[in-house]
Amino acid sequence: MTAPDWAESALALLLHRAGRTARQVGSRFPLYAEPGDGRWTTTGRGSWTGGFWAGLLWLRARHRAGIAPSDVLAAAACTARLAPWATADTATRGLILWYGTALAFDDKGADALRARAARTVLEAWEPRHGLVPWGTALGGERLRARADGVPGLVPLLASAGPEGERAADAHLRRHLDLCLPGDGRRPQPSWRYDETSATWTAEPAPAPGWTRGEAWLLLAVADGLLGVGVNRPVTVPDHRPGTATLAEAAEQLLRTGEFLTGPLIPPAAAHHRDGPLDTSAAAIAAVALRKLALVPDAPWTTACTARSDAILHRLVHAHLTPSDGTRPGGMLLDGCYDSTEHTAVWHELVWGDFFLALGLAALRGDVDLTRV
Repeated sequence: MTAPDWAESALALLLHRAGRTARQVGSRFPLYAEPGDGRWTTTGRGSWTGGFWAGLLWLRARHRAGIAPSDVLAAAACTARLAPWATADTATRGLILWYGTALAFDDKGADALRARAARTVLEAWEPRHGLVPWGTALGGERLRARADGVPGLVPLLASAGPEGERAADAHLRRHLDLCLPGDGRRPQPSWRYDETSATWTAEPAPAPGWTRGEAWLLLAVADGLLGVGVNRPVTVPDHRPGTATLAEAAEQLLRTGEFLTGPLIPPAAAHHRDGPLDTSAAAIAAVALRKLALVPDAPWTTACTARSDAILHRLVHAHLTPSDGTRPGGMLLDGCYDSTEHTAVWHELVWGDFFLALGLAALRGDVDLTRV
């Protein structure tokens, strides 16, 4: 299938913006940019978003492969700067070190970093709780479980061999057991383990209705169904033991998260429809839906494909800045970093740019989503 012209031009615009960003931030990592002038707030080590910047640079290198070898060198150098995160105590190592390396090509350093990260994450695996804890590297108590501690970590763990595959499966299922109520309510995205009572307790923040958290969970389930990280897809229905099959979890998330019926661009908090939108949640969902459409024999293929295409079209035509000289082109605006703290609530977010670019690249046929 030939990608529509709007997808081609939008991807080129996004990746041109990435080139300008690279020149602006140097060896630092972009986090979010002001909607007026495109000025980036940056971090020195990348925080939990650093892998998306490296991944965006790899997408840029793939798009322009053979034209500008310097793009490959820039992507490889950025990935190398993620190395300290391999031993950091955080489940967001999945976000950082899977997406920061999975799109790399002909780069032994990225392959070695991914392999090292897979081993160290597996070492952090706690069989007693059936998961890799959220960790302390980003603050707070270590023994927590959060929706954003699942995507990326599932394929990263799975790439560590048979033991890693078992840990990845259990990590995903433990989070689904906690996060999916099973009674039609929206997912509960954050939990803390109480050693005194030996029970998991829901945390007040992020609260149910956090649409980015729901998109993260959908992405992780899609990766589990496709066997991303081991390149061995499973069929639907999934008959492995658990309180719910992955197929049933996908159907529940599609329903309770309103991925097929709700607004194309959701509010950051589902219960505050008049609050800020989150285009980054929509971009993540577009990729997750396109992945679900690749699951063999799935009943949702047509609906997920159509919805993913519609989300990408809306993001490009309503939220991506044009190259008209009034402000930098290629900015995916209306992303919400943190609505509770009122931090960057209408901004360009680096992971929003990444997932929009990834979705458009998949639409073009440049990227195989069963491997990323």
